Amino acid sequence: MRWIYFNKLYRTKFQAGCLARRLEHDGWIYGFDEMRVIEIFRSRRGKYGVRFIP
Repeated sequence: MRWIYFNKLYRTKFQAGCLARRLEHDGWIYGFDEMRVIEIFRSRRGKYGVRFIP
């Protein structure tokens, strides 16, 4: 099990949350049929990102 990090960081947790919800419902668009865990994380510089385990 390895985390896959989505390639963009966002200023707000809300923006990252919107991407996380989109991945939950439309992940097949990005080539991932099923994701076990989707998580919002905070980088060292204070921006937010999305990571998941396929």
